[in-house]
Amino acid sequence: MTTHLATAALAVLAAVLPVGLGAQTEAPRFVLSEDGDYVIDLKAKLAWPRCVEGMVWDGKTCTGQPQLFDHAQASAHALARWKAESIRWRLPHTTELKRLVDPRPAQQGLDPVLFPAAPREWHWSGTANIRAGGQVNQYSYDNIQKGRNNDNADRMAYLHGWAVNLATGEAKGDVSKRSTLPLRLVRPAF
Repeated sequence: MTTHLATAALAVLAAVLPVGLGAQTEAPRFVLSEDGDYVIDLKAKLAWPRCVEGMVWDGKTCTGQPQLFDHAQASAHALARWKAESIRWRLPHTTELKRLVDPRPAQQGLDPVLFPAAPREWHWSGTANIRAGGQVNQYSYDNIQKGRNNDNADRMAYLHGWAVNLATGEAKGDVSKRSTLPLRLVRPAF
């Protein structure tokens, strides 16, 4: 009887454990929240809504149309949502958005199970570091505008912002802040 139980236990372990000595399975990076409304990045401790702003999770998929924002509207929307819900909503950094994209050629883009009906295009990022990604020419002044304020003093404003293509994972920092793009906000998971 004991031998039969030991054999059964070994059979169960063999079915569950990975093949090969010392092999370990990697824990998933992304899991769904209990209510299914959010994708939780366990390593970064971030919570992502399954739908972009303007779309609504109906329990099976994202419905509606993505809302498009220029950069100032996107920042204001994140702040308004933070104040309304008392949750630290913000624009994600380029590296955070890029982690959502599956780099494998056959799967490239967002996982359609985690992010159904997701727009496969450029999305706003909150990255402000002009050295991010090494893609900015430090001698090019095309992204700076000179102006005057009420005190007639000079001020500088950046004309370009960072965006990430959620179909390819490409990030670029020369997107006009007047462009209207979808927005996927992020917040702390815990």
